[in-house]
Amino acid sequence: MASPTYSLDDLIYLMQRLRDPQDGCPWDLQQTYQSIVPSTIEEAYEVADAIERGDLDHLSEELGDLLFQVIFYSQFGAEQKRFDFHQVVDTLVAKLVRRHPHVFPNANLYERYGDQPADEAAIKQRWEDIKQEERAAKGSRGTLDDIPLNLPALTRAAKLQKRAARTGFDWDDVQGPIAKVREELQEVEQALASGDMSAVEAELGDLLFAVVNISRYLKQDPEGSLRRANHKFERRFRYIEANATDALNKLSLQQMDQLWDQAKREGL
Repeated sequence: MASPTYSLDDLIYLMQRLRDPQDGCPWDLQQTYQSIVPSTIEEAYEVADAIERGDLDHLSEELGDLLFQVIFYSQFGAEQKRFDFHQVVDTLVAKLVRRHPHVFPNANLYERYGDQPADEAAIKQRWEDIKQEERAAKGSRGTLDDIPLNLPALTRAAKLQKRAARTGFDWDDVQGPIAKVREELQEVEQALASGDMSAVEAELGDLLFAVVNISRYLKQDPEGSLRRANHKFERRFRYIEANATDALNKLSLQQMDQLWDQAKREGL
C-alpha cells in the first residue's frame, strides 16, 4: 500500500504545531523573522547550487526546504495577525495576473484572449511599466528605489545598472564598458603606486562595478558567472592537490602552474 502523500495544508499544520506554545519545538518557538533570514538565504543558494550542478534528483528536496522558509514567515505573520500563507498566495497571484494582461484580460485569472499573438518587446515594456506603477503606489519614486540593500553585491550592481539603463543612461555598445574596465584597472595601478590603500579599495570597487557592467550589457548574470568561475577554480586546484608529488607547500609555483595547465588541458 502506497504511503499517503502530504499536502500543503499538512505543511501549514506542521508549522503551527512546531510553533505551538504548549507542545511545540523549543528551537522553532525561539525563532523570529530576523533569526531565520540566514537560513532563507542559504536555502535559496542550495536551490541554485543543485540546478547549477545538474542535481535534479535532489532539487525537489531543496525546493521544499525553501518553501518551508515561506511557511515559517507566514506563521509569524499569522501569530501577529498581520498575514497568513493564504494571503501570501493571494497577493502573489493577484500581482502576477496584473503583470500579465496579455494572458489574463481584465485581470481575470480564468478569462482567455484566445489565439492572440503577443509582441515580446511590448510585453516586456508593459511588465516594467506595471512594476513602476507598483513601486509608485508603495511610495518609491526614484529610479533606484526599492532595490534591496542585502542582495549580493554583484547582483545588486547589475540591478542598479539595469534600472539606470532604462532611463537611457547606458553605453552605445559593449565597447564602452570594456574601455571603462581598462580605465578602472589603470586607476587601481595608480592607487597602488600611491600607497593609499583606501584609494586602492575604492578603485577595486569601481573596477568590479565596471566588470559587472560588461556582464549586464551582454545579458549575463555576473553572480552566476562568478559562481561558475569558483567551481572551475575548485576543480583545478583539487586536481593540483590530487596529482602533486609532494605537499603543496613544498612545490614551486612553476610546478603548481604546470599541474594547473594540465588540468585545463583535461577540460577541468
